[in-house]
Amino acid sequence: MYAKDISKVANFYARVAGLPVTHEEQDHIVLESDAFQLVVVAVPRKLGATIHITQPPQRREGTAIKLVFPVASIAAAREAAQAHGGQLNSPSRVWEFQGSRVCDGQDPEGNVVQFRERAL
Repeated sequence: MYAKDISKVANFYARVAGLPVTHEEQDHIVLESDAFQLVVVAVPRKLGATIHITQPPQRREGTAIKLVFPVASIAAAREAAQAHGGQLNSPSRVWEFQGSRVCDGQDPEGNVVQFRERAL
């Protein structure tokens, strides 16, 4: 995943999705679990200068991919997301899909992401 602020984006996924940082360099940060690896790569400076991240970030819904992460609690993920520059949709917008409760949200740069917890 390309990001303008790799530290902020990596911290979001570490705190909200529970992915530990396993490697870090100036231009990229690797987060991973036993089954998944996310590499947050810095956009080139020239391109980064043309990207404006609003506050709060405008959601980028017109992308070709949406990351989905399992979490123990959507409510806890919502709190963590807000504390780390992102946001999840309100509880009224949680739905059930394939045995999970599902909620979309966005990371600190507006990338759409989905979190799922097992339905009881």
